[in-house]
Amino acid sequence: MTEGAPDSLIPYDEIVQDALRAVVGRVLGQAETAGLPGNHHFYITFKTGAPGVDIPKHLTDRYPDEMTIVIQNRYWDLRVSDTGFEVGLSFNQVGSKLSIPFAAITAFHDPAVDFALHFSAQVEDQQPEEIAEAENDPIVRPAEDGSNVVSVDFTRKK
Repeated sequence: MTEGAPDSLIPYDEIVQDALRAVVGRVLGQAETAGLPGNHHFYITFKTGAPGVDIPKHLTDRYPDEMTIVIQNRYWDLRVSDTGFEVGLSFNQVGSKLSIPFAAITAFHDPAVDFALHFSAQVEDQQPEEIAEAENDPIVRPAEDGSNVVSVDFTRKK
């Protein structure tokens, strides 16, 4: 009998996600002060409904869940903070200012060097779905001889 790894009391996944989002912040911070070097440009995907995202209504109407922006040639007023960034971009020749927290980012890609990061969405107060019992869930019964062996029956419930 093998046992899986115990559940960690340290949120390693969350810590790693935060550290990788800091990479995005550092790269954007360098672009804020020195511009984009060479052929570098960024595709940034984010959850439009995430807490702290501030984008024009016509964009949230068009992209109610997720949106990808490109920071390349036509952007302005890039401002980076510890928690997110602001940037001016043009959509259908209409200038718009976007404010995006790093926690809302789900992907970052720099095609000039084929560098990409993907993140789990950080959505507050998300409740897990309730799962109904399936008709073919296994029936587990302890062995009748008192040992640690269990009997699993995958037959269809009636």
